Amino acid sequence: MSSGGVIVDLHRKSTNWAKVVDDIVKLERKIFPKHESLARSFDEELGKKNTGLIYMDLDGEVVGYAMYSWPSSMYACVTKLAVKENCRRQGHGEALLKAAIKKCRTRNVHRISLHVDPLRNPAISLYKKFGFQVDNLIEGYYSSDRNAYRMYLDFDAD
Repeated sequence: MSSGGVIVDLHRKSTNWAKVVDDIVKLERKIFPKHESLARSFDEELGKKNTGLIYMDLDGEVVGYAMYSWPSSMYACVTKLAVKENCRRQGHGEALLKAAIKKCRTRNVHRISLHVDPLRNPAISLYKKFGFQVDNLIEGYYSSDRNAYRMYLDFDAD
């Protein structure tokens, strides 16, 4: 399924940096509960050395984004993946996940991991489509009453 949008790397020197970050922060606030949102620390997160962000631009509008990091030379993490509610099920999340995996792979990592709410079935299905497997249930990951699956995707050593 083609998403019709364009995936863009967010760079601090981008002329539209402030607008894109503002749009992403607004998305963060709408999609994630306050205690899970990076809205207040987004700039700080993006300033970290081993962190990257890509976003989906659809006719000048940010409709989704993926944040990823590579804490070590062995593995990477997809730390955020979100698509505007009215833009879901159109291939944007799939395109963003594929691009985030590709970005992580440029670091020659052997594993990519992520966390997902066990109740988010569409997200889990998407991750499984790309080969992610459930590793563990982490109780209280998001809050005292919200758990997470830790999922991973392994690559053969080159």
